[in-house]
Amino acid sequence: QVQLVESGGGLVQPGGSLRLSCAASGSIFSIDAMGWFRQAPGKERELVATITRGGRTNYADSVKGRFTISRDNAKNTVYLQMNSLKPEDTAVYYCNAILWAGVRSDYWGQGTQVTVSP
Repeated sequence: QVQLVESGGGLVQPGGSLRLSCAASGSIFSIDAMGWFRQAPGKERELVATITRGGRTNYADSVKGRFTISRDNAKNTVYLQMNSLKPEDTAVYYCNAILWAGVRSDYWGQGTQVTVSP
């Protein structure tokens, strides 16, 4: 059974920083892409950033220059460093992984709350 466990969310003031982590565990053969999505109240889930196994990254325009995604393939872990946070970054952040565990499938974490407020 595969699990994605996120950590690092919380409350931060505008302009502050947070670092999210997501560790994948279970009978995993390999992980292709990993990424972060977010969902604010009343809005659809949206892509924040993704990273391939080889390190190629993709960012939403709204976070370019402020957020950095990285991964440690040896630890099956993906990170999201969030700097210069704004109130509009407030959302539940979800980790996503496309991986091989018998078959190639799409997995999601349970979500971690990020609140940016004075």
